[in-house]
Amino acid sequence: MEFIDIINATPLVSVDLIITNPDQKILLGKRLNRPALGFWFVPGGRIKKNEILDAAIARVSQAELGITLSRKDSQLLGAYDHIYTDNYLNKDEINTHYVALGYAFSLNETPVIQTDDQHSEIIWLSVEQLLNHPEVHPNSKAYFSPND
Repeated sequence: MEFIDIINATPLVSVDLIITNPDQKILLGKRLNRPALGFWFVPGGRIKKNEILDAAIARVSQAELGITLSRKDSQLLGAYDHIYTDNYLNKDEINTHYVALGYAFSLNETPVIQTDDQHSEIIWLSVEQLLNHPEVHPNSKAYFSPND
């Protein structure tokens, strides 16, 4: 079975990292890949089979940001459905469904972030800026919109 067949058949489980710096700004990366290509999005990634949450958060934060975050330093915001009309290969008629576990991190200092090959740049935005920015993906805005 190919990975695209799994995407077509079942939801994927992921962790999203909602990172706030001391200035109360949220870290976002501009996505270079599908789904959500071209949108600003909180860092995150798929949990691998048999990977525990602690390991997934450490791996994703190290791979995407160059820093290692620990789940014990976070607050679980909840589980969110992220459903996209496309997929990472842009194959016709296959959508992508993530069940994303949102973890909030409040940092005591703003770290130096090293972007990865999934993001063209990073930005720190206030919640108000994030909610009003047309290029921030609605799935990232959902972490700050209790009515959604």
